[in-house]
This record gives sequence, C-alpha cells and structure tokens, in this order.
Amino acid sequence: MFIGIGLIILGFILISLDGEPHGNGVLGLTIGPIVTLAGFIFEFYAIFSKTESN
Repeated sequence: MFIGIGLIILGFILISLDGEPHGNGVLGLTIGPIVTLAGFIFEFYAIFSKTESN
C-alpha cells in the first residue's frame, strides 16, 4: 500500500512542478494525472485483492 501512496504523492508533485500557468503543460495535464491514477488503481488492487492462505 505504501507504493500506491507514494505514486499518488509523486503524481501530485509532478502536477505542481509544471512550469506552465495553471498546470497546463505536459506534466500538469498528462504525466502527473496518469501517475496519480496509477497510484489509486494500485491502492484499490491492494485493498481488494485476496491474500493467499495455506
């Protein structure tokens, strides 16, 4: 789960690092949201996946 939280935080940092006004550059509109969405998907998978029990 920490990997997913790290991806979400990294995505928000990438969005904030965009040099264009209001985040209208490549980092703010494309790369940052994709990384953030990947983090949320990873979190949902980590929460809902069943663990193997022997």
